[in-house]
Amino acid sequence: MRMYVISIGLALLVSVAVAAEKKIQMKDLPPTVLKTVQDQTKGAEIHGITSETEQGKLTYEVETMVNGKHRDITVDAKGVLAEVEEETTLDAIPPAAKAAFEKKAAGGKIAMVETVTRGSDTSYEATYTDKAGKKHEFAVTKDGAAAKD
Repeated sequence: MRMYVISIGLALLVSVAVAAEKKIQMKDLPPTVLKTVQDQTKGAEIHGITSETEQGKLTYEVETMVNGKHRDITVDAKGVLAEVEEETTLDAIPPAAKAAFEKKAAGGKIAMVETVTRGSDTSYEATYTDKAGKKHEFAVTKDGAAAKD
């Protein structure tokens, strides 16, 4: 009997996590969000839009491609641009951040590097595959210190 209760609890937890993010269309965006999205995606190819409620806060994420590079934006429910993630190159980021990624990858392969801007704060994220073939993501500040979410 106890196992059944745990299974229901896990099923509810999984369904809540899945229900928190949902794919939507441009026409489904509130007017203030739509204006920001349109302003931020001029000349971009839109690959997807999702809405997500996390810790009670509703946000919209728009995945785009601009000139062959990923550029994702997050807009809050009031239409304020909350975050921009832009694909860049390893050589284009500050030397300390580059060194931190190279050390963390430790002989693995760095796949993608992004500049992440939240307000006036900038950090860097990289995805890499370690020597064992496992994929990881890591974020650092411009000085190479681990970035906090």
